Amino acid sequence: MKQAFLVVALAVAACTAATSTAQAQEDVDKAVDKGLAAAFDNRMFAGPPGAKAYACFVRRYDANHLAQHPKQKVGTMKLLVSAEDAPEDETTNYSFRLGVTYRHRSGNFDSSGFCNHALATESGHEIRFECGVDCEGGGISVALSKDDKSAIARLASIRMWNRNKPDDDAGEALLAGADDKIFRLDRADSRECAELVTDRKELAALRHK
Repeated sequence: MKQAFLVVALAVAACTAATSTAQAQEDVDKAVDKGLAAAFDNRMFAGPPGAKAYACFVRRYDANHLAQHPKQKVGTMKLLVSAEDAPEDETTNYSFRLGVTYRHRSGNFDSSGFCNHALATESGHEIRFECGVDCEGGGISVALSKDDKSAIARLASIRMWNRNKPDDDAGEALLAGADDKIFRLDRADSRECAELVTDRKELAALRHK
């Protein structure tokens, strides 16, 4: 019993730390100029997000690319970014879902979490989404190419779950490594990312976009 209590206590502590991190990110979000944030949203969602909007980005790495990046673990990657009005909070909530297959192992892996606007530290003015996974699960940052046709996803570590093993023990981290730090994903029809959505109502809305 004591051991079980300790496990729960540790889990609560980890989530509390993640909540503190999320709050700190919200503070960063508030500091971003609203005009710059709105302009980034227009670019991300190809127009004002409105009540609900999606942006889907996909990359299936071909043999030539993988030959040039022999240490890359990822074989395919799908990224769905969502924006939804929250009238009760007079704000917009942003979230992401990430799907991955690996080149040398079977199975489909995914992750998800919430995002906030942030300034890119390299330039000091470029806006991107900083997205995190609860309970210290890492996360990704999402920027856009100059022509808005691609998403630039950067990661250090993000916790992924095997869809065929729906339990907490199935989670594992995708670490950046030598060839898994930056991913350029091509903009695609939102329906390309439908497999990442589990809620039926949201899936129906996505398929009608």
